[in-house]
Amino acid sequence: MRFEGFTIFVTGGSGFIGSAVIRHLLADTGARVVNIDKLTYAANLDSLAGASDHPRYVFAQQCIGESAGLRALFETYQPDAVMNLAAESHVDRSIDGPAEFIQTNVVGTFTLLQETLRHWQELTPESRARFRFLHVSTDEVFGSLGTSGRFSEDTAYAPNSPYSASKASSDHLVRAWRETYGLPTMVTNCSNNYGPYHFPEKLIPHMIIRGLANEPLPVYGDGSNVRDWLYVADHAEALTQVVEHGRVGETYNIGARCERTNLDVVERICDLLDEISPGTARRRGLISFVTDRPGHDLRYAMDPGKIERELGWRPREDFESGLIKTVRWFCDNRTWWQNILDRGYRRARIGLG
Repeated sequence: MRFEGFTIFVTGGSGFIGSAVIRHLLADTGARVVNIDKLTYAANLDSLAGASDHPRYVFAQQCIGESAGLRALFETYQPDAVMNLAAESHVDRSIDGPAEFIQTNVVGTFTLLQETLRHWQELTPESRARFRFLHVSTDEVFGSLGTSGRFSEDTAYAPNSPYSASKASSDHLVRAWRETYGLPTMVTNCSNNYGPYHFPEKLIPHMIIRGLANEPLPVYGDGSNVRDWLYVADHAEALTQVVEHGRVGETYNIGARCERTNLDVVERICDLLDEISPGTARRRGLISFVTDRPGHDLRYAMDPGKIERELGWRPREDFESGLIKTVRWFCDNRTWWQNILDRGYRRARIGLG
């Protein structure tokens, strides 16, 4: 079985993408998984139902920016790989409060790299040869595309928000630790994820939850901004493929070639809600247009050709099949997201600068 006898650290493992990675590792591999998570507002252990009783799962509440706690975890569990998914990730929040993004995404990544390097240098030559550090990043580091073209692994960085700038900084740190110290690192940059267990502040779950409540559906600007969508379970599989077969020092773009305007996405959510959970009126009538986000990138699109050619990865879901699964999941699992709202999450507009 894949990763039999391996111990893998997953930082940010209680977040949206991190929890999908852990669910995949526990279900489809033989890895022992150590979930390292600070448990910020967007983390949710309910996204890992049943994991706490799994014999190959350990949870450690730990900030990646605190070196002493990290060092103790490395000494205790002796990982064979680290998958770094710990990050502040919401652009609107980064506009209002960039300091937390710098602290977690930049300083936290630096601290994690330092403790990983310390651990790696103490391994036997055989263990050092098989060790991997995977840093999970975003397409937003590349900035904004025009109406044509796609981001490749060679696209120059041009981040336009505090969030994307902090992620670009962390990507560069990871590269530098490879070039300077020899730490066997890899970086992935992914397109927009969606799927079950998605925190309600992001576009798709936000619109589903508001649509179920027949509340107004606010679309930024005129809704023409384009995003390239990736189903989260497909992303989780891609990440483990990179850890297992990726080449040290390489970057891999992960996307599903599923470009849609924001307005197209919201309209399709409306139609699916009308089919799955009919109301008294069609949900498209709830759509309204609001002041655009400052510095809102026009378009993202990824060229995943490298990971397809070199690692044989392909997404299982296209946007239509993935969105149907997502909308149905949110309709069938109201307790999961209602608990988040009941804990005090406020859905008020943020990020206006």
